[in-house]
Amino acid sequence: MSLHFSNPQGEVDKIVSFLRAVFQRNHKNRAVIAVSGGIDSALALTLLVRALGKEKVTAVLLPHHQQPMADAQMLVEYLQLPQENVRTIDIKPAVDAVAAALHLSEEEVIRRGNLKARMRMICVFDIAKSLDGLVCGTENKSEHYLGYFTRFGDAASDIEPICHLYKTQVRQLVEFLQLPPIFLEKQPSAGLWIGQTDEEEMGFTYEIADQILEQYIDNGKAVESISVGDLSREKIEKVISQVNAMKFKLEVPYVVRE
Repeated sequence: MSLHFSNPQGEVDKIVSFLRAVFQRNHKNRAVIAVSGGIDSALALTLLVRALGKEKVTAVLLPHHQQPMADAQMLVEYLQLPQENVRTIDIKPAVDAVAAALHLSEEEVIRRGNLKARMRMICVFDIAKSLDGLVCGTENKSEHYLGYFTRFGDAASDIEPICHLYKTQVRQLVEFLQLPPIFLEKQPSAGLWIGQTDEEEMGFTYEIADQILEQYIDNGKAVESISVGDLSREKIEKVISQVNAMKFKLEVPYVVRE
């Protein structure tokens, strides 16, 4: 699989057909999606609207207190979603209540971040239940193999339209579809704490990781055979180590095999 689509329109058509088929097979015609204002949810929402029509898609904005949501709001306006199909829920009161019950201190940044992701999951699934719809996820292939997601949080969904796309390919399709430039310009972030960015937290960029992952995951190359320009072995092994350390996320729950 190449990181660059020779026929991006063909890829868009394939995903749209996939979405329509899944909703038809499950006798559902409503989709619910959490829209963060990032590039992944921008692409997933755009593809959903193309597949089902804007009247059948509910976008849920889930800020934590004063978390900026201007880009998410701009996206739903750009796609002309009906106002009644856009819901905004401040998750801070619910997160604070659960954090207090668990005696989480303010310093427990990662645990609080996971709590936020799981609270968002609760919201979108409950709304989907009320609408008899399916929850659309926004995970990409890079995050999937790097384990950069919260189990039963942002990775929880009924359908994943872009999980087969590396971040590099997500960017290509966003550019091809001519979505607002801000989605190509802003730093990827899960929005789990102030100033958090994916690439700073991981210690490498998606651009580098994708070139390594393509060779390791798609082409089955041994670690020692992977090369990316003049990138050091240390950096290559750092990406592979992240994949191996997070592999358990793709395997749980472990069950007794008959």
